[in-house]
Amino acid sequence: MKTIAITIDEATLKLLDELTDGSPRPRSRSALVRAALREFAERERRLAIEAKESEVFRKHRKRLARQARILISEQARP
Repeated sequence: MKTIAITIDEATLKLLDELTDGSPRPRSRSALVRAALREFAERERRLAIEAKESEVFRKHRKRLARQARILISEQARP
């Protein structure tokens, strides 16, 4: 593991200390910051993927709608 230095404002540090002190299982500040950073990075990746997928759907919406109508009509046949 690498050690880094960060600057943090007093209010955020107070919140961090409240979270570490009030945790049902003991956690260090570092462990809490690592967990929060991982969650943030995963959420950002997920949002980026969703944005790309939305763009694909937007770009091909007419073709996708046509294909959906065809599939639905095929499934509706007895």
